[in-house]
Amino acid sequence: MQTLKLVAVSAGLSAPSSTRLLADRLAKAAESRLTEQEYAVEVQVVELRDLAVDIAKNFVTGFPSGELETAIDAVTGADGVIAVTPVFTASYSGLFKSFFDLIAPDALTGKPVLVAATGGTARHSLVLDHALRPLFAYLRALVVPTAVYAASEDWGSAGDETLPIGFGGDGLPSRIQRAGRELAEFVAARPAARDAEDDEVVPFEQQLADLRLD
Repeated sequence: MQTLKLVAVSAGLSAPSSTRLLADRLAKAAESRLTEQEYAVEVQVVELRDLAVDIAKNFVTGFPSGELETAIDAVTGADGVIAVTPVFTASYSGLFKSFFDLIAPDALTGKPVLVAATGGTARHSLVLDHALRPLFAYLRALVVPTAVYAASEDWGSAGDETLPIGFGGDGLPSRIQRAGRELAEFVAARPAARDAEDDEVVPFEQQLADLRLD
């Protein structure tokens, strides 16, 4: 059974936080869908609040701490990424942006990414299309169609939890399931392409042998 790795990045500042809660629920939705497709799934959550000092020091020294480097490697090595930020001043948080500023511009190329945000009012939901999508488009990531925004009123409401997916519900639970399903489909479609690319890699020794023959 093939193992796929999902990494959720949460930029919530409190503990617990609605940002972390949304990250966990999105990861669970994607994991459930991949499990249905008979994949083994490893889920890891990166809490940026625990790395805030290390991120700031990295900008000053130019070198990541061991813990920060591990987090960056987890994100760049994942099969799929869930990126969730609270909304500050109508955009993503500075901590969220600073973390992704430390990732090499080509490290997320073609990688499936699900973007999500939390905020006090639904008026800030445009952050998904005006800030988050452009950021990951610049990083050349493959952003899934459904992005999820959770306002304060979305929590603690029954919403459409009792409605089957595809039967007209558009509350937070339905959006989480839809986004998780889309991420799972994108992630499941990538291994074959990645294996095909690996098959085309010519070993260095073979390249030298070919040069000698020439």
